[in-house]
Amino acid sequence: MAMAPDSGAFVSKFVLEPPSPSPSLPLAGLTFAVKDIFDVEGHVTGFGNPDWARTHEPASSTAPAVLNVLKAGATCVGKTVMDEMAYSLFGENKHYGTPRNPCAPDRVPGGSSSGSAVAVGAKLVDFSLGSDTGGSVRVPASYCGILGFRPSHNAVNTVGVIPLAQSLDTVGWFAREPSILKQVGRVLLELPDADPSRPSQIIVPRDCFQLSNIPSERLTQALVRSVEKLFGGGIIKHTILGDYIRDKVPALSSFLREINEDEVDIIPSLEALSTARRLLQRYEFKNNHKEWISAVNPDLGPGISDNVRAAIQTTEENVDVYWSVKKEFHAALTSLLGDFGILAIPTVPGPLPKLQTDVSSLEVYDAKAMRLLSIAGVSGFCQVSIPMGLHDNLPISISLLAKHGADGFLLDLVETLYESLQEQAEIAEKSV
Repeated sequence: MAMAPDSGAFVSKFVLEPPSPSPSLPLAGLTFAVKDIFDVEGHVTGFGNPDWARTHEPASSTAPAVLNVLKAGATCVGKTVMDEMAYSLFGENKHYGTPRNPCAPDRVPGGSSSGSAVAVGAKLVDFSLGSDTGGSVRVPASYCGILGFRPSHNAVNTVGVIPLAQSLDTVGWFAREPSILKQVGRVLLELPDADPSRPSQIIVPRDCFQLSNIPSERLTQALVRSVEKLFGGGIIKHTILGDYIRDKVPALSSFLREINEDEVDIIPSLEALSTARRLLQRYEFKNNHKEWISAVNPDLGPGISDNVRAAIQTTEENVDVYWSVKKEFHAALTSLLGDFGILAIPTVPGPLPKLQTDVSSLEVYDAKAMRLLSIAGVSGFCQVSIPMGLHDNLPISISLLAKHGADGFLLDLVETLYESLQEQAEIAEKSV
């Protein structure tokens, strides 16, 4: 089947103009698309599945996040394809088709905000809105070679966005340019004007970079050299994050008991963190959607159906422990970073999977990815995925995290670092 000229990114197209257009507005002249998880008045919010669309009425109002960027002068041009029920990281949708990755057409685009990432990566819009619970903005941003921002938890209004798991859900966004990423962020986060703050430290956890199949120096070299150039090398610190988490988050002990610590390529404390996060996501998803699933018995694609089944069968066991984990981990990471510290990690654990990879292989990749993605998810910290060129002709990225509420600081830092990072990434790419 021939791919549509829009790279298969859109599930529906329409035009929503700013209510009071003016060239002085911060997003004037920019176009954007929204994931089909956001309510737009008069349109059915499809949630990636035709059975959901069939059994729901058009939205009676528009999500505040969408309204805010419209009021800031941007024009919405449609809704984008997403993974069914937002329950996958890979971007394949058997009903609406899989949006084509503009960097690697034979690879998955990443999900669940697949169409939103592709629309930006293929230059169909200037920016787009997605949602990120487990990694649904960060992963497709990495796979499509663009910028993706997951804000601090509860920093952006999620009203009018279908929930997956409210304790983890965020409204995120994609852009190709750091200036647009920042402008959109300032609107969504309602940030006041402020001078950029200098980072106090850039922490590079060696163990996290060892989780990636990409050579660690290929990712860290460009970051270190850029930081040295702009801020001096004295702020770069190296650590073993897994040991720090084990020491500072005693509530993880109940999850650590279930982990084989002799297994290769795992960090036990991050594995335990991922297990706790997965438990909470399943529990909240079940509370949100079990009734509809039981009533409708929706047609779900491979992988998605397994995820949904596991969630519906989950119990309340250990859910209370999760809240202790979340509180302790938030405090531990806040103490580690301080007000203006940055944690640098790989966004994903390796090269993006090929299209139509078997479900069991994707499950293995997903488990590895969640060891990294759960850091921001459980802490509630903000995270940005930054493209770092190509490795073996596939896009790679690095992520920077800052403490909860430091979104403006992180957006400023991306804008400051970006040009140098791209220069250094190009040098590193050519030297391999």
